[in-house]
Amino acid sequence: MSRRFELVSAEGAPPVWAALRNEAKHAANAEGSLASMLSATILAHDDLGRALSYQLARKIGDQELRAMSMREVAEDAFDGDPSILVKAEADLQAVFERDPACKGYLQPFLFFKGFQALQTYRVAHWLWYQGRETLAFYLQSRSSELFQVDIHPAAQIGSAVFLDHGTGITVGETAVVGDDVSMLHGVTLGGTSAEGGDRHPKIGRGVLLGAGAKVIGNIKIGDYAKIAAGSVVLKPVPAGCTAAGVPARLVNCPSCAEPAKSMDQTLGDAVYDYVI
Repeated sequence: MSRRFELVSAEGAPPVWAALRNEAKHAANAEGSLASMLSATILAHDDLGRALSYQLARKIGDQELRAMSMREVAEDAFDGDPSILVKAEADLQAVFERDPACKGYLQPFLFFKGFQALQTYRVAHWLWYQGRETLAFYLQSRSSELFQVDIHPAAQIGSAVFLDHGTGITVGETAVVGDDVSMLHGVTLGGTSAEGGDRHPKIGRGVLLGAGAKVIGNIKIGDYAKIAAGSVVLKPVPAGCTAAGVPARLVNCPSCAEPAKSMDQTLGDAVYDYVI
């Protein structure tokens, strides 16, 4: 399948749901063995919310939380907070725009565990603020088991977020992640001690967190900053800067304009004389 859909703000660009259905129809015709699954998951539904609730139920449902019950929980969340679906749509667009291996919307919706884990978190987050903490924790646990992505349901995550590969991502209870952030596998947004309170990182808009990056403590990573792969960040990083190393140092200020969208993980013309 070619990259048929250009997701720019041009007139006539297809809506996400219409494009997803179109891709599902093409895939069902091309691969008959998956036609039944594609019909049940996408083509039998009238909107993205009902399709997504079915997909999450198909993935998350087990002997304790049956698929039908999980679907009802997801639909309650979508009905109770319509912004969840707005964010889900933006997340799908982010995957397509930033992952050159992604050929359309169908792949992340059906197969990419980073996207699926993020949508599971969004339902768990809604449950958390409805006072249904036990079920929220249950979804966190199932997501960790199935997708190897562990996001506390109380964490705050914006829209158009891209979890590339997903494996090993950990986000703590008081972490905040802004809009348009991209993070690769192995990223940790963690605390520094056993004490409670506000103890996790605050990630600004448009930040790129490279594979294996560890950001620890209640520190601010400024808008459009870049954290290089494998870095351990213990101090704040100014907006637009690149931090790299163990412990991390500032190696480039300013960095590229929108690192999370370009997915540019290089250090550029690094200058190793900025101490943070």
